[in-house]
Amino acid sequence: MSDRAPDYFLNEGPLTPGDAAVALLVLDDGRYLMQLRDEKPGIFFPGHWGLFGGGVEPGEGAEAALRRELREELGYDAPTMVWFTTMTLDFTALGGGPVERHFFETPLAAAQMEKLILGEGRAMRAFEGPDLLARERVTPYDAFALWMHLTRASHERARRSVDLNEEARRLQEFPR
Repeated sequence: MSDRAPDYFLNEGPLTPGDAAVALLVLDDGRYLMQLRDEKPGIFFPGHWGLFGGGVEPGEGAEAALRRELREELGYDAPTMVWFTTMTLDFTALGGGPVERHFFETPLAAAQMEKLILGEGRAMRAFEGPDLLARERVTPYDAFALWMHLTRASHERARRSVDLNEEARRLQEFPR
């Protein structure tokens, strides 16, 4: 008997895509809290690291769905959530239609981690963003949102640098 868990990655069985809301749970030190998804058929990307969150129920808004999911999955009532981005995934080629995945930046104090209770998934762990993306199996849509989140900071620094350089040039143009 093998110690290796079954790989359902290419044999998921029937999957039903739907709208979802997930949290970029960012700790004080910049690490991201991730969930190791269960190894079971019937879910997208089992055995991969993903963001906490889940399906949006009919008549429910994305933020309300995420608050509900965080309570279910972690016993956590997030005091702050800021919309980050929304991705549309089109399943028309597979007989479905478009679904949306809403991403919210959700700060999490490192001290709060000790109070979290994992209610879904195999494990939770905090990762440095670059290490997570380079070394772990991450659900592709969450990996892209994490990359965007990490890249945003460098873009903001670059934009501020350009703004400062332009301001310095303007100041040099004025006679003294």
